Amino acid sequence: MSQLKDPAPVKPVVAVFSAKRNALADAGRMLEDKIGQIDFISQEFLFNQTSYYQDEMGGPLIKRFFAAKDLIDPGDLIDLKIWTVELEAKFSDHKNKRLVNVDPGYVSLERLVLATGKNNVHRIYLGHGVWADLTMIFERGEFKPLPWTFADYASDAVREVMKDIRRRYLDQLPAEAKERK
Repeated sequence: MSQLKDPAPVKPVVAVFSAKRNALADAGRMLEDKIGQIDFISQEFLFNQTSYYQDEMGGPLIKRFFAAKDLIDPGDLIDLKIWTVELEAKFSDHKNKRLVNVDPGYVSLERLVLATGKNNVHRIYLGHGVWADLTMIFERGEFKPLPWTFADYASDAVREVMKDIRRRYLDQLPAEAKERK
């Protein structure tokens, strides 16, 4: 018989992209209101793997990843996604076009999970309109993209960023949580 256990805490990760550098920076600062002190900010990436956001947000799009110092329960991903939807609305213009896109998720020992408001065959419904997207798995010292992993996340540069964030996470993780793996 399986024993139900609480999961190990996870490290919140938030991707933010925008065509406006000042909006990108402002949104990054506002993240601290929700997730606490930021202990990792990535370099800027050119987000050009899709034209999906072009009409709404313009271009070129610049993307950064932020990670929080404080670990969270993985179940808190629902609240984080709801908050980021509200944050995007605050940064919308008078035509309801977003100036920033904010995608929350988390890194654990085994995986990178992103939250989304869109269903798909590989996504698990969490509640309140939020699905969990298993974006990458960590195996043999590397983040491995899956068939549905977004092209930017599958890039070597972003996978290295996630490894850096995971290393920080490992340093923070209580010993008993590391033993669960």
